[in-house]
Amino acid sequence: MLGRILTSAVIAGFAAGLVAALLQLVFVQPVLLHAELYEGGELIHFGADSIVSAQQRTGGVDLLRDGLSVLFSALVYVGYGLILTAAMAMASARGLARVDPRAGIVWGIAGWVTVQFAPAIGLPPELPGVAAADLAARQAWWAGTVVSTGLACALLALGRSWMAWGAAIVLFLLPHLIGAPQPEIYTGPTPPELAGEFAARALGVGLAVWVCLGALAGALWSREMRDAGIAQPA
Repeated sequence: MLGRILTSAVIAGFAAGLVAALLQLVFVQPVLLHAELYEGGELIHFGADSIVSAQQRTGGVDLLRDGLSVLFSALVYVGYGLILTAAMAMASARGLARVDPRAGIVWGIAGWVTVQFAPAIGLPPELPGVAAADLAARQAWWAGTVVSTGLACALLALGRSWMAWGAAIVLFLLPHLIGAPQPEIYTGPTPPELAGEFAARALGVGLAVWVCLGALAGALWSREMRDAGIAQPA
């Protein structure tokens, strides 16, 4: 069983990581590079210089950086794939849920809500040069939000009583009632328009990749169960 989980997770995670890297290079990295021009002083908010001339002065795209981004994305989503496939296997083995590509999409969306969307409500994806609270405090709040939201998604999807669903609602709300750490003052060289665009693109790309990851993991896991002759719940 462990070998089947690892095989499904690694294949699905690596494929999703490549999709993530491609989408990030096309949609997210241009905004990130634009913001770095403001952070480094090549561009100034309300200044007269253009992004094209600033990019020409700073040398354009870094191929080594792009390659490392692809590798990092693949490794990150292999890790996510392991967690997602293990959760699918546990639910399937206990007769709580059927796992197939369609169900996998729902699992993927739940993973996106848990890891990206819920934390982004308090701590949206950040660009270089924007104000931020203490890093340790943000990491602690992010981790707590992921755990709380993950448990909430599990209770909402697999719970069989109003008590479980009520607990899910409480767990969804708890991190945001506590509140994410925020900077004392909002300042920095990066225009807020770029920050909004970056957050929207990062979350959009994340959703697309998690849907791919869930569908792939669901398809691979259902095939592994079928090849092993193991029946899944209806």
